[in-house]
Amino acid sequence: MPVTPLVHVVDDDEAVRDSLTLLLESAGFGVRSYASATALLASKPKGTGCVLTDVRMPEMDGLELQKRLAATGTRLPVIVMTGHGDVPIAVAAMKSGAADFLEKPFDDTQLLAAVRNAVSASERTQDADAATADISTRLGNLTPKEQEVLDKLVEGLPNKTIAYDLGSSPRTVEVHRARVMEKMGARSLPELVRMIIAVRGGAVPTKPSRR
Repeated sequence: MPVTPLVHVVDDDEAVRDSLTLLLESAGFGVRSYASATALLASKPKGTGCVLTDVRMPEMDGLELQKRLAATGTRLPVIVMTGHGDVPIAVAAMKSGAADFLEKPFDDTQLLAAVRNAVSASERTQDADAATADISTRLGNLTPKEQEVLDKLVEGLPNKTIAYDLGSSPRTVEVHRARVMEKMGARSLPELVRMIIAVRGGAVPTKPSRR
């Protein structure tokens, strides 16, 4: 069953936590609240959702919390709440990857819109991670020879050149290519290349074909 996204509310003011929890739950979100940044970090949040944190708190502020979350591999989008004098801190948080910041006093509509956007971004990230993991699994099912052919294909080399490079016949390369496409679930070469880029990151190098 799908897991409900959670909004992790972090604020040292109990009244603020209660108010935000009530608002978010009334809008259909799952909510967990924390009195400090360290309490959130200790909970090791997982799944989809976002973090809604005050920027000024004792022990650890919202900016440091954001950095700690990133350092531990937590990919939840972070929304920081700021007072009038804290906008420069919020800007710094945005530059460090925060999803959004809300300047107090903000209205309910503004808050809910920011949370919905952050949760949607979190869900897209999880979907992309799942797709990448699936592609990696498929890559692991390729034989060494099929892997060699795959590497040549994503370089943009034609079958004849691949056959020459690998000391095989063009027909053998065609067979391996067909198996690669089938195992990877790719309907076309461009789709196959996109898969490999998703897993390996960056651009796939293209080598000139032999004449």
